[in-house]
Amino acid sequence: MIEPLYIFYYVATGLGVGFLAGLVGVGGGGMTVPLFTVIFTLQGMDQNNVVHLALGSSMAGMIFTTFGSMRAHYQKANVDISMAIKMTLGVLVGTFIATFFASLVQGVYLAIFFSLFMMFVAYKMFLNPTYSSNPEPHGITGNSLSGLTIGSISALVSVSGAGLTVPYLMHQNFTIKKAIGTSAAIGFPVALSGTLGYLMNGWANTDWDNFTVGYIYLPAVFIFALSSYLATGVGVRLASHMPASALKKVIGILSVILSIKMLMSVM
Repeated sequence: MIEPLYIFYYVATGLGVGFLAGLVGVGGGGMTVPLFTVIFTLQGMDQNNVVHLALGSSMAGMIFTTFGSMRAHYQKANVDISMAIKMTLGVLVGTFIATFFASLVQGVYLAIFFSLFMMFVAYKMFLNPTYSSNPEPHGITGNSLSGLTIGSISALVSVSGAGLTVPYLMHQNFTIKKAIGTSAAIGFPVALSGTLGYLMNGWANTDWDNFTVGYIYLPAVFIFALSSYLATGVGVRLASHMPASALKKVIGILSVILSIKMLMSVM
């Protein structure tokens, strides 16, 4: 039976991540993975599997946060359905294949890669790039290949890929709000494919007595999912009243903090 203190931790994580998912169109993996790693460590889970469990459980939880974010942004007409469809096939293939690779890598190396990726995201968020109109945006092939790349990286660090998808879409002549909304829609298939991959590749780690299926810890996923879904709509509503530059700075600061926290938790 999970202790009440840890239930509180998962609820708090879900509320915070769900709010930010709606605010900036991310799935929340960049925040959930290091937090899950810390909580799982406190619960006394096997150190050899704790990072893999955090990655898999984060992916499963993202199914709900990305769906809530996608739904809210769609209601505000911020989702380009055509672009989401073009990139989805590549995203699904890239995400699923990358989970096989992730299952073979030691947790500490995944944690280092995750931390470096989050530092890169922070760097991009603090930049103030000017996007001029692109006279030759990509076609179906280019968008599919971009989706393949984004999906592969997303699976390795268990993120929805918004840090890569939003700048890419802006380079394809999308406005910032349209890019964020469409990124949320693309993040949903990332979460589905990544969850299936971590479920299959971690099946030998299944422990029904401790509610663990593959690399997914069910109590964390369900508690996190419920609380995050409730908070997503609040973030979306606030996003419509905040300037894009402020949204980017929020993610940049959080990325730096969580990158450091992730390294500290596995070293």
